[in-house]
Order: sequence, then structure tokens, then C-alpha cells
Amino acid sequence: MEISAAGRFEVRITAADVGKRVSVRRLTGNGDTAEKFTDTVGVLTSWDDDAMLTITRRDGGTVRIPESALVAAKVVPAAPARRRGPAATYRELARVASRGWRPVESERLGEWELRAAVQKVPRDGGPPRHSALGERPWGAVAGRREGFTRRANSVLPLGDPGLPLDAALAAVRRWYGDRGLPAYVQTATGAEGTQELLCAELERRGWLREVSAELWTGELAPVADRAEGAGVLLSRSAGEDWLARYQRKGVSEVALKVLGGPSVWFATVPGAEGGAPAAIGRLVVDGRWAGFAAVEVDPGLRRRGLATEVMAALARRALAEGASAAWLQVETDNEGARALYGRLGFATHHAYHHYRAPETDGS
Repeated sequence: MEISAAGRFEVRITAADVGKRVSVRRLTGNGDTAEKFTDTVGVLTSWDDDAMLTITRRDGGTVRIPESALVAAKVVPAAPARRRGPAATYRELARVASRGWRPVESERLGEWELRAAVQKVPRDGGPPRHSALGERPWGAVAGRREGFTRRANSVLPLGDPGLPLDAALAAVRRWYGDRGLPAYVQTATGAEGTQELLCAELERRGWLREVSAELWTGELAPVADRAEGAGVLLSRSAGEDWLARYQRKGVSEVALKVLGGPSVWFATVPGAEGGAPAAIGRLVVDGRWAGFAAVEVDPGLRRRGLATEVMAALARRALAEGASAAWLQVETDNEGARALYGRLGFATHHAYHHYRAPETDGS
């Protein structure tokens, strides 16, 4: 906190500091409970005319603070120094991660990228079907359309859309509406150059945050050294055995395109004869980066090191292709995966969020 030469706390932020990272101490409590100091660090995303501040924390959560409750406050560096892991900017990682879940079609709106990967869903409510996997043709059962994974069906806003925000959001809604999809915007918080202000503007317009997760980074070589991976089979395509373990059932031709790419590897640990694999994983190699995804283990075989075996085998393949750093995406409530990735040397780089347009035209 900011303390003056005379030893007093001072508030050294104003409404002109909206958009900057701040550290704030406020007084909490009331007449019924003991008052205490509470500290908050995040991006100052608004300072309303009614003297109410909004601060967006690293994880995307917001805190509303009355100006009258401020005890001390100051502007702090835009992002804390990372203690471990490869150095990377948010923009670099956002672009790499977006290529890891490539859309079927995309369009530019200024520095925003509109991305879509639309697959048909039968009217009977069953999973998408694709004849190459031995499934029935569409014919009369063809029904609604949906996007395979929000990551390939959302806007990636990495700068100025070239239009006022309301006009840009209206264009986004039209573009996705033309494809029978809800409009999503993917934003990030918690690193230098992330989009706390855009998050706040979306929320003010009624956009709903449906999903939040984190992108973690780590060095590739230590992962490769963790296990032999001798029983792991690697392939350039997702075969029927791999898909049998993949948690997203009913994978369509569109989904296979999203899962594919110029340098993608699929790992499989065979299971019992005739059964689904014991474990699987997916890796995307992109320059110095290798992205891990779809690391899944048979629930009855967990805690036996199979996930580590899969990641080690994939890491060695990535090193052979010249990669040196790794990234992955993990949900905040997936405690098992977070513990594993932490042991392998990964750490959080930033949080990311998917905002869905409101049902009524609020943009």
C-alpha cells in the first residue's frame, strides 16, 4: 500500500487510472462486526459517477468498492514477474492456442478474428454422425447446427475491431447468426495485455460469462524426462480407438478438422483387448510451442502414471520437431489435472473466458 512520508495511508488513484492495474486497501465491516482491512489487486475497470469502483482480479472475478471505503490505493506494474516457465506474451499465446483449435472458417473484423466450426446435429437429439466412422448418413434426420468447442466458435479480439464496440458486437452477432450459432467472445484476464476492460464492457451490455479456464505454460524437456512412455502409440490421425476414449462423443467430420492441423499427434495407450484405450492425449506442435490437450485416462486406471506416460511420449516427439515450450488449458475445478500439471512444472499464465451474447439485442 502507498504510505506517505508522514506514515499515513494515501489513495493515489483517480478515475483517470481506469484500465491500469492497481492495489487497493479498503475498510470492511459495519457496526455489528469488527472492521478490518481487505486488500485487492487487479485492473481498475470502472469508476462510476456514483463513486463506485470496479476492480477485475486475475481470475476474471470482479470486486465493487465504494470510494468512501478506500483507505489506500496505488497503480502497480501491469503484470507481476513470472517466477517459472517460458517467457511469453498474452498475444503470442492467444494466437498459438487459437491455431491449436483451428476453425473451419474465419473472417477478420479489424484486429478481431471471427471463428466458426459448425457441425450438424440430428433432430433426434443424438450425437453428430459421420459416414467415415461407419455411421448413418444425414438424410431426413438432419436438424440443428452447433459449433464444435467454443474455442473454435468464438471471436478472438486481439486489438481494435475498426468499429465502435456496439457496432462491432452487432456485426459479430449477425455473423454467427447467419451460421445458426450463438455469438461468443473469448477474452482473457490476469496478464499484461489482457482484456479486463472488454470483459467489463461486455458485462455492462448483458453478455454472460459461461466458461472460465486457465492457460498454463511450462518447459517441454522436463515433461519428456518424467517417464519412458514405451507403451504409448503415436499417430498423425485420430483413429476409432482414440475417439472411443475421447470425452466428446459423436465426433463429426467438422470436429475432426478442428482436432487436426499441420503438425498434430494423437497418443494412445491400448486398453483391454477389444476395449477403449486406457489413456489418450493430443499434441499440436507450432514453432517453439507444443500444446497438450485431450489427456484422458480410463477412470478405473487413474493414479497409475498413465497421463504422465502420454505427455512424456508426446513431449519427446515435440522436442524432436524443434519445440521447447509447452502450453495447455485447464478448468479451474479440475483438481486432478491441475495437480498433475503442477508436478510437471506448469504454472498459470492467464485466465480466459467465453462470453455469450444475450438473447435480446443488448449490444
